[in-house]
Amino acid sequence: MNGRGPVSPPGGLPFDDAPEETRETRETRPPLTVSELTARIKQTIEGRFGQVLVEGEVSNCKAWSSGHIYFTLKDDYAQMRAVLFRMQARQLRFRLEDGLRILVRGRLSLYEVKGEYQLIADAVEPHGLGALQAAFEQLKRALAAEGLFEPSRKRALPVRPRRIGIVTSLDGAALRDILRVITVRHPSARIVIRPARVQGDEAAADLVRALRAIAKVPELDVVIVGRGGGSAEDLRAFNDERLARAIAACPVPVISAVGHEVDFTIADFVADVRAATPSNAAELVVDRADNFQARIQRARHQLSSCMARRLASLTQRADRASVRMDRWPVTVELRARDQQVLQRRLADALRHVVGTGRTRFDQLRRRLERRDVRRLVTEGRARTTAADHRLRTLATARRHAAERRAAALAARLDALSPLAVLGRGYAVCWNESRTGIIRSAAQVQPGERVQVTLAEGEIGCRIEDRKLPQ
Repeated sequence: MNGRGPVSPPGGLPFDDAPEETRETRETRPPLTVSELTARIKQTIEGRFGQVLVEGEVSNCKAWSSGHIYFTLKDDYAQMRAVLFRMQARQLRFRLEDGLRILVRGRLSLYEVKGEYQLIADAVEPHGLGALQAAFEQLKRALAAEGLFEPSRKRALPVRPRRIGIVTSLDGAALRDILRVITVRHPSARIVIRPARVQGDEAAADLVRALRAIAKVPELDVVIVGRGGGSAEDLRAFNDERLARAIAACPVPVISAVGHEVDFTIADFVADVRAATPSNAAELVVDRADNFQARIQRARHQLSSCMARRLASLTQRADRASVRMDRWPVTVELRARDQQVLQRRLADALRHVVGTGRTRFDQLRRRLERRDVRRLVTEGRARTTAADHRLRTLATARRHAAERRAAALAARLDALSPLAVLGRGYAVCWNESRTGIIRSAAQVQPGERVQVTLAEGEIGCRIEDRKLPQ
């Protein structure tokens, strides 16, 4: 006793070590039900602790079809149940898995059905590692285990690509860098551009759609997927699992060209070739074409050198034969006749070698003429102009059709509008609470109030009389 009466714990809960007077008083009170006691304990826990920050290791982690994630948070001496509800689970940048050490910010509560206290998580972060980095490492391990990073599945770039696909943003510097390098070093190549967002929450899905669409272009030889540099958050789309699998499934070689030379993205590991920057990706593509042109030049030089050596060799043989013939003890007529035969044979051999070389040279020259840059550029411009005209015509027709359809729908809506009916002098009669429309006089009694909706405003009425149908 302290002069102020018995002392009870918060919430009026009795305890065994309370003073004698408190226990006697408690015996006169009615017993608490389990639900009442549990509710008081829950109120005490939630009011006492509020928001908490807890560190621990994840175990027994399970994601349900509802989207909720249930797991146990433990350390060396204790454990507690925790739940991450669907809305918070959608904001995770990594995958919760057993053995991961995390920091959980949330609030304590009591699950009354089982009488167990649990931690309701509002935010979860990996302990000592950023969420983006944790998600990156998890996805990297999973895809590596599937063999998507194996060098054996990497495809070589084409030697002379005729049609090059580009998937990137139209507004970025990456596209300008790629086009600058290709148009200068390989102007005969045809370029197909499929624009896509490269930053933001929807960027990964947009990149996947763009890559699948451009892979369907006929006679496509190689695809460049990339963007300029940025922070880890900016490059998040290139660490997405959906994009990684789309790159692996692409039927032509893919070059990952993300503008960062130090760090790697998941797209870099899956792609057939990784380029440090977008301009470097363009250089890798046209380098093979430059090598092919160099091979043609070397072959031409070797052919000319071979023909010159062959001609010099035959000339030397002819000179040696002439010297030997001068030493033969034969008549002048025989020497002259043999010399004519040798000269004819030498001339035939020279004509054959020169003709063969000239034929080969003409073949190579015609092949190069078929790839004339000016002709290809002219054809490309004509196709672009025709496509632009068709696109503008189609867009205009679609816009006119949409306008006509919108006008027709507006007319139909206006005809079906109940306000138009009210405007012709009709009214809608509601019950007093406006929860139902009165369609029969049998629904009301004299003295009841009703609400009448007119074309302009409402009036309240009282039923004085009614006539029921006969």
